[in-house]
Amino acid sequence: MKNQILWDCHMHSSFSADSETPMEDMIQAAISRNLSGICFTEHFDPDYPADPDGLTFDLDIPAYHARLHHLKEKYSQDLQIHFGIEIGLQPHLAQQFRQLLEDHPFDFVIGSSHVVHGQDPYYPEFYKGRKVTRCYMEYFESILENLSVFDQMDVYGHLDYIVRYGPGQNASYSYGRFQDILDEILKQLIRSQVGLELNTGGYHYGLGEPNPCSQVIRRYRELGGEIVTIGADAHDPSKVAYGFEKAADLLADCGFTYYTVFCGRKPQFLKL
Repeated sequence: MKNQILWDCHMHSSFSADSETPMEDMIQAAISRNLSGICFTEHFDPDYPADPDGLTFDLDIPAYHARLHHLKEKYSQDLQIHFGIEIGLQPHLAQQFRQLLEDHPFDFVIGSSHVVHGQDPYYPEFYKGRKVTRCYMEYFESILENLSVFDQMDVYGHLDYIVRYGPGQNASYSYGRFQDILDEILKQLIRSQVGLELNTGGYHYGLGEPNPCSQVIRRYRELGGEIVTIGADAHDPSKVAYGFEKAADLLADCGFTYYTVFCGRKPQFLKL
């Protein structure tokens, strides 16, 4: 029997600033792909810098929760639906996020680095006049800065997110090139009992790898890491469960026999 992943635990709908897709459309896509369950992880990035596209990553959490609850009941015979969030980490937001997680009954919390010292590396301005490798190093350093003050998320999202958008994408990037700092990050995650997300968005961004890359996932396992969630980072129905066959084989090749789904902030380990 081939390896398979039946839960997509990272997706967005029109409750996120960068998606226009109704939540119900994402649910129907998941059902059509024969998934067992999904977790919506809408964006919440307080203090997001002024955006050239005019986006603000606020989130109406009560409205989001109410809509999800309604659809969870409507589709209860077809699909399990969990209530998650993707928080955009910055060190000065640590206390705000602690309070947020006390105030709302999330099933799953992804902590992600979208902003590095006041800039989002999605935009070319972050790289202007600088070596790409230095930009990547600053991104990884900012992850350690975040972990030093906040570690209450369930997993760290798309750990090498920056290589999706840097000049040349991952031409200037490999685990070996940044091994020391990536190992330090992985060890800190394991010490803090924060898991790692395997984000298949890297495949649909043309990297030929997930985020983080396969060598980082393998190293996480070698260091004793056990918690790996899987998400396609879909913002529209066409990307739901994207690349999951590759992800399942990759996890098995890295030594995993299971993947992780969170319910009520508790990890559940499902066989590949």
